Amino acid sequence: MDYKKIIQEDLEKAMKDREELKLSVLRMITAAVVNKEKEKRYKTVSQEPDLSQEDLEKKSLLSEEEFVSLLQSEAKKRKDSVVEYEKGGRKDLAEKESKEIKIIQEYLPEQMPEEEIKKIAKEAIANLGAAGPKDIGRVMAEVVPKTKGKADGSSVSRIVKELLS
Repeated sequence: MDYKKIIQEDLEKAMKDREELKLSVLRMITAAVVNKEKEKRYKTVSQEPDLSQEDLEKKSLLSEEEFVSLLQSEAKKRKDSVVEYEKGGRKDLAEKESKEIKIIQEYLPEQMPEEEIKKIAKEAIANLGAAGPKDIGRVMAEVVPKTKGKADGSSVSRIVKELLS
């Protein structure tokens, strides 16, 4: 999936349609991608200083998994903001952040249903012989790689805790 191309096309469409909020969110995503790629480029140069410009460009691009992780991070920031705005009585700002989350989620892969997460967690618990809350870390270490990018970390954590309680 060429996420950059998709984002760019949607950004142009949002400009033409004068969708202010979507335009703002897509610009934020674009900036976050550029920053992450610069960070990746810097690390690559420091580890492999003799790379050609072409190879450096290729290694600087975000993988699909890194892109999904970036989007999840941006969505999480907004979820945290919604909670804080609601605590502070700023429903208008909380609503704006919620709308931004919906736009970001359009670019995330479909989330795994809760039943599927429970199934994976139960298998991990059985495989590890986990017995109680003290085993949460071990179970999470087994479940998270199987759900990464497809399920929210807080949901996975909540389900594992419920199953181990």
